[in-house]
Amino acid sequence: MLAVFNKSVAKSPEGLQSPQSNSVSSLKDDFLSLHFASLHPSSVNLNLASSAFLAYSLHKNNPLLQEMSNINIEILIDFPLRLFAVVDDIFCLFQGHVDNVANLKQQYGLNKSANEVTIVIEAYRTLRDRRSSQTVFVASDADGSVPFFWGIDADENLVLSDEIDIVRKSCGKSYAPFPKGCFFTTSAIGMPRVGSAANWSSNY
Repeated sequence: MLAVFNKSVAKSPEGLQSPQSNSVSSLKDDFLSLHFASLHPSSVNLNLASSAFLAYSLHKNNPLLQEMSNINIEILIDFPLRLFAVVDDIFCLFQGHVDNVANLKQQYGLNKSANEVTIVIEAYRTLRDRRSSQTVFVASDADGSVPFFWGIDADENLVLSDEIDIVRKSCGKSYAPFPKGCFFTTSAIGMPRVGSAANWSSNY
């Protein structure tokens, strides 16, 4: 998974910046998107004009989850779901599991076929509908069960991926693991950036 947001859309936390980062531009000449595609030839790539770039691959997805809908989730807990969906201009990349899926389906009035990514999109609608401008929302579970990294490239664009080498490719030393149990958002309505004053990159 890869997401790159232009600095005009998502301002990166200053704490991610390393004085000697050796970073390069992710978006210029499609640098990082071409690199991702070379590693994952079957990936889906979305270029959202000059605002953002998203890429998604099933290369780590558990094939059993794609073939068996009634399998016990506890048996496959070590193989997180990897899902992508677009609904009403909401783009969602999801990896992991949601434990209370049944309760959330009922809460949001979703049908039985709804999955984790559908639930996340419905939960996000509330935030999106309260703000007319573009909003980026990024979150990680409390246990950090899914590897997740973020960084700043040479143009101060925000780079996120579950593959550390991809983040390093453009961000150099200006990266860090995404904080466990935290979220980051560009919305100013009731959801401030979390931990943006911390200097995460100093330890990596």
